[in-house]
Amino acid sequence: MSHTLGMSGSTILSDPHQFYKLFKKGLPHIEIGEFPDRDSFFRFYKMTKARKVSFGVHSPLIRGSSKYDLIDEVVMSPVQARSNFEREVKELAQLGAEYVLVHFPYFKSPPVSSPENKIEEGLQFLSDLQNYYGIPIVCEPKLGPERSAHNIQALHDYGVGLVAKYGLYICIDLGDYLMATKEKWEDYVRPLLPHTKVVHLHHVTYVEGKYYWVPIHPDFENDPDHFTLEPCLNLLKNGIDKYFIFEHTPHTSPSDLMVDQGVDWIRNQLG
Repeated sequence: MSHTLGMSGSTILSDPHQFYKLFKKGLPHIEIGEFPDRDSFFRFYKMTKARKVSFGVHSPLIRGSSKYDLIDEVVMSPVQARSNFEREVKELAQLGAEYVLVHFPYFKSPPVSSPENKIEEGLQFLSDLQNYYGIPIVCEPKLGPERSAHNIQALHDYGVGLVAKYGLYICIDLGDYLMATKEKWEDYVRPLLPHTKVVHLHHVTYVEGKYYWVPIHPDFENDPDHFTLEPCLNLLKNGIDKYFIFEHTPHTSPSDLMVDQGVDWIRNQLG
């Protein structure tokens, strides 16, 4: 078993002036997306080559493009979103990205008419891209508006067998999954284990009705205000090799020491 630790562009909100921070921890992989423009992406790309660090892209590549629209219109039609996504996949395959990660399935709101058919058709589209361009495509089910769990539930109810059928990969965002499923998390995560390629690592903190992603840290394991992650990690470290990505954001101004301690703790958890 050879898992890979990586840093997320979320930790700097993909700010080009802070790209250097993504390399400070010496981790071998970076996952990033939503660059402000193409020039900043190629600046980042050259940095990965110079430092011999692998990268994956969390779609959209450029900020302002579609994040959710592959099967249900949120800000643009699925036709336009798919066209944009295919261009990204083609380019990133040529540039040697390890994978492209996309929010899927994402329905704007429940109830959804014929969700199984829409999920299968979307997975078939993604599978065709994966096979044609030769780059892994990773599907990340996300919470909906108002922290709705309906997308995670839809994948659980209709999509697990289809993911296997079409040979795609899954990202488990621990924060989203624990918010959505609480004590039933294992019922949702275990069936996805054979297909899980990426795990997003962050805790969740609530401030004035909003929630923010904060770093993984061992002190939170016994804190009633945070989820206990060790059982999830003990499960997720099994199965295929995975990328474990530190995906906190800068909103709560976490210290370098806090982040370092979280990285060390995850490294020890994964053995």
